[in-house]
Amino acid sequence: MGYISKIFVTVDVVLFKKYAEFLHILLIKRKNEPFRDYWALPGGFVDENEALEVAAKRELSEETSISVEEVTQIKAYGKPFRDPRSHMVTVAFYGEVGEEVIGQAADDAKELKWFRIDELPPLAFDHLDIVRDAIDLKTKSKSI
Repeated sequence: MGYISKIFVTVDVVLFKKYAEFLHILLIKRKNEPFRDYWALPGGFVDENEALEVAAKRELSEETSISVEEVTQIKAYGKPFRDPRSHMVTVAFYGEVGEEVIGQAADDAKELKWFRIDELPPLAFDHLDIVRDAIDLKTKSKSI
């Protein structure tokens, strides 16, 4: 029998909106361990035979009831022990919505809230690193 990998692939989404002249991102409060009751990016496991971008949009929709047309890949994060459950590699994306979009927590999200990027709470996993990279990319692209 051949080698079977114990590495899992997930996706995370940094969702931006500009509101009252400030850039905000959407965070969910986790319903389950690890990091129960911590704020985190919407995201989750990639299904078998599912494209990464499709998984990112699906997870965003499942956890926040928000659908987006387009997401842009930030990069992959695969540092061992970034997730206490197993070795997880996440591919992070960012997207944008209009200021009228609010969302609703669903699936394994207990709650959701828009945070100004300069007023973020402590985040689960390595999500602060992902958010920082997304902000860097976003401000360089100048589309918001």
